Amino acid sequence: MSPELNEDRADVVDSSVETVEVAPGEVVEQHVVELKQTTTKRIGTGAAIVVIGAIAAVLLGMSAGSSSTTFDLNSRDTGLTVPKFSIPGVGVIVVCGVIIMLLGAAHLAIGFGKRTLRWVGIGAGVLFVIAFLTWAGTEGKQSVQVGSLLYQTLFLATPLILGSMAGVMCEKTGVINVAIEGQMLFGAFAGALFGTIVGSWGGLVAAVIVGGLVGALLAVFAIKFTVNQVILGVVINAFALGLTGYLYDAVMADDTPSTNQPSVFSPIKIPGLGDLPVVGPLLFNQTIITYLMYIIVIVIDVMLLRSRWGLRTRAVGEHPKAADTVGINVLRLRYQNVIVGGGIAGLAGAALTIGSVGQFNKNMTSGQGFIALAALIFGRWTPRGALGAALFFGFASALQTALSLLATPVKIDQNLLQMLPYLATIFAVAGLVGRVKAPAADGEPYVKG
Repeated sequence: MSPELNEDRADVVDSSVETVEVAPGEVVEQHVVELKQTTTKRIGTGAAIVVIGAIAAVLLGMSAGSSSTTFDLNSRDTGLTVPKFSIPGVGVIVVCGVIIMLLGAAHLAIGFGKRTLRWVGIGAGVLFVIAFLTWAGTEGKQSVQVGSLLYQTLFLATPLILGSMAGVMCEKTGVINVAIEGQMLFGAFAGALFGTIVGSWGGLVAAVIVGGLVGALLAVFAIKFTVNQVILGVVINAFALGLTGYLYDAVMADDTPSTNQPSVFSPIKIPGLGDLPVVGPLLFNQTIITYLMYIIVIVIDVMLLRSRWGLRTRAVGEHPKAADTVGINVLRLRYQNVIVGGGIAGLAGAALTIGSVGQFNKNMTSGQGFIALAALIFGRWTPRGALGAALFFGFASALQTALSLLATPVKIDQNLLQMLPYLATIFAVAGLVGRVKAPAADGEPYVKG
């Protein structure tokens, strides 16, 4: 038996496959064995989890107010609602912190497999969030609006999710898309302009088309002229910022009612599902852009793993020369995916205008395209991972608003709250340096021999 590392799929990248050689015609058995961290990494990771637990149990526990914390799980006063409930503040904080420390101590003692450790990390994170929200509400002056926090998380994460899906489309096929920010900015501008002139649906279509055109621009220079893709993405972002700023001054600023007041999509409640308690208003009473986001994530995830297009896309992203030798048109597939990815990024931009504020402002993306790119990396270049990472960043942004409305036991400076989503992005991506791998041919131009 010889262990082999399977790096073809993200869900088995941390597992080894043990193969039993048998006589021809007989069945080959495979056993998946979890790989554990090295001793140094195990100690570092376990100690970090213990420290996080100690922060929750000691710092948050000692600084918490004396009142219990009241939670409200309802995001809207529609459908079936659940009553508010209260929990003992300090007790819950300490219990959460102790459980986190026990998880860290267990990893120090026995060492979890990498896949198990991933779930341990998620569990520790959830427990820390519970402890933190409990701490924030221990002054007892108002309830912690968990339902509204989750609703705001999905609302803020929608453009990030769409932007990260645009990145998946491009980078799975071997083209780095640093231009997500610019594609979103062009999509936001087109959505606002055409949404004002021909209606919100026209703005939606225009945003997708304009985003696709910017994707085509990226594809031509990256694939045909083999320009450095990172530099090209930065240039496109600068071009988008300058051109949309100029068009805003030249077209929108002097005639706002006719050019920059689009109608915003209203939420559409799905009958039956929209009336479910907690999850109904959260997931099934959303705008058409959010529902399109659901569809896009599911389609990309299923198609990448279970379709001929997905197999060819992954082959081109990993080894384009080998894909070419079996008859796959590498360049055409890259063109198609990059253009479609640009259209999805344009839809993400439309979520900022006709799906949100109802107008376009200069540089209104404010780095969200780069956060979407970070979500792609944090999510290990997979649709599910990017979805989870984008929701995490959306939660960090929503938490900023929630904390500003709460009378926390220790006053948190507003400037620190505004930094929260960007700090979360930095720490999340920095923690993955050297631990995740992009598709093997990502960023490498392919010239057909």
